[in-house]
Amino acid sequence: MAALIGCIVPLAIDAQQPPTNKPLMAEQVFKNVKVMKGIPVGEFMDTMGFFAASLGLNCVFCHVSESLENWDKFAEDVPRKNIARQMILMVNEINKNQFGGRRALTCYSCHRGAEHPKVIPSLAEQYSVPQEDPNEVEIVKDAPPGPSADEILNKYLAALGGANRQATLASFIGKGTYEGYDSYHEKVPMEIYAKAPEQRTIIVHAQNGDTTTTFDGRQGWVAAYDKPVHLLPLLPGSELDGARLDTDLSFPSGIKQALHDWKTGFPVTSIDDKEVHVIQGTASGGSRIKLYFDSQTDFLVRQVRYTNTIVGTIPQQIDYSDYRDVDGVKMPFHWVVTWTDGQSTFQLNEVQPNAAIDNAKLSRPPEAVVKKSAAK
Repeated sequence: MAALIGCIVPLAIDAQQPPTNKPLMAEQVFKNVKVMKGIPVGEFMDTMGFFAASLGLNCVFCHVSESLENWDKFAEDVPRKNIARQMILMVNEINKNQFGGRRALTCYSCHRGAEHPKVIPSLAEQYSVPQEDPNEVEIVKDAPPGPSADEILNKYLAALGGANRQATLASFIGKGTYEGYDSYHEKVPMEIYAKAPEQRTIIVHAQNGDTTTTFDGRQGWVAAYDKPVHLLPLLPGSELDGARLDTDLSFPSGIKQALHDWKTGFPVTSIDDKEVHVIQGTASGGSRIKLYFDSQTDFLVRQVRYTNTIVGTIPQQIDYSDYRDVDGVKMPFHWVVTWTDGQSTFQLNEVQPNAAIDNAKLSRPPEAVVKKSAAK
């Protein structure tokens, strides 16, 4: 994560404040925010990931190196932070004056993953065959007819065991491992609790504290020791859309209704040298989501969804594999979440179908607590 504009050390937030639907704004939580005021905390953090992806750099490029050991240091002003502020104002001005306010230009437009934008054309790039990124394929006008979204989804449901069999799975509890930047890239215990049709909680037991992500069918929360606010509600739009779809995919018999405005017409593409069919749907909050299905097995192998921020749109990718039988229903035991701030790997080792689940496990979680004694 490259925090360029503000600071990722939180101000004192009263944990006893009653919950409210009004989102916390960046300037309420972070110190020294000068340009990106008036946006929710979650969006502010997403912009840090956008900068990281655009420049191919991490936090200490624009913050002092001591920031990694002392979060208060993130608030210090350094020349690169001031340059970043100037760049944001410049890009906003160009978009306003030249493109009618449309976000046609972003940091990534020029930097393309490099610290310094290139100004001389590359002949090697011009005359070589570029490696295709399947996430970048878009609908082609007058594309050759292929299977419809309905046909692809029907095959997917059949591959998972069929609608009748899926209807017998009302809940499950899974146990396994998690690995990511917040676990120092070591495997730590992970639990998942899910109940049809739209309730799911994942608890990761990292070394410094638990991270709990919950969706109860209407609302969602993230309780995490390493977040700027230790209990943060998911906001309407891309945050809730993503949580709802992830939960729907735990009981995919309702996948056709989970999204709407299904679209096809994507060019042929592949993931790991396997041809995939791509369809696109729109979530209730307006998020555009692509789903990739293996043309041989009909399993879902990738989901890509998009989040809008004040500086640009960022993707999130989830790759699914290791499908196993659970009481006659196939489900992925392995999935990898990749986004601009990092990558996390989830591996299930066991799943108990139709298990009794305490409703408290699927409700608003308590605020996360840092286990300081376990900190590395």
